[in-house]
Amino acid sequence: MTWLTDPLAVSFMQRALLGGSLAAVICAVVGTWVVVRGLAFLGEAVAHGMLPGVAVAALAGWPLVLGAAVSAGAMSVGVGVVARRARLSHDTATGLLFVGMLSLGVVIVSRSRSFATDLTAILFGDVLAVRVPQLTLLAVALVLIAAACAVLHRAFVALSFDPRTAATLGLRPRAANAAMVLLVTAAVVASFQALGTLLVLALLLAPAAAARQWTHRVPPTMALGAAFGVAAVLIGLLVSWHAGTAGGASIAGCAVALVLVSAAVRAAVPR
Repeated sequence: MTWLTDPLAVSFMQRALLGGSLAAVICAVVGTWVVVRGLAFLGEAVAHGMLPGVAVAALAGWPLVLGAAVSAGAMSVGVGVVARRARLSHDTATGLLFVGMLSLGVVIVSRSRSFATDLTAILFGDVLAVRVPQLTLLAVALVLIAAACAVLHRAFVALSFDPRTAATLGLRPRAANAAMVLLVTAAVVASFQALGTLLVLALLLAPAAAARQWTHRVPPTMALGAAFGVAAVLIGLLVSWHAGTAGGASIAGCAVALVLVSAAVRAAVPR
């Protein structure tokens, strides 16, 4: 059992496991709605759209999460504004803002010749460098996001399966949709420092997708997705320790592998 106990006896691995697990639970709670509503492209766009704000924050010496929040918030609001004003579909508006924000981020990064290392950390994260303030942020974000999802659960269910019924019941589907977008944004912003802007989508989608193979209701999907996410974090960190691979990428790869394994096992189990 030393292959398990030795890595977890190290303090930075303990922080990485705790931080990754908190991010996994956050992403499972929000990711369930992303999977149910088919919002994967929005999640990807928000994750990549954070790059300009994060780049500016890094260059100016500000907290990265502040730049990420501002940039991701602008991205989320901008999608709705462009869709309404330009009479475009939501996906088209998301794609335009996604490319625009990503291009702006690359331009900002290209203006600094000494930004390569920071950019690598921004894109791919550094889960092994998680510190106590980041753990505190993740814990607070988990409480707030879980509470918001609990309060808005009825509206989200109605919005996901029948928006017209939601409107009839007075659940304000447009407001519920805006709240869901904000929760996706909050989950990505809170989790990106552990896995980076490119890999956080793995925890947002994969555990919930794996859980959907076994569940049909939202709360069990969230719970099982959280368990799958924490398992992916643990396995990914152990792979990183023993194989000398990048922590964030190892976690993301394990999360995706869990979907394939879950689908294969589910197909082999009699219904």
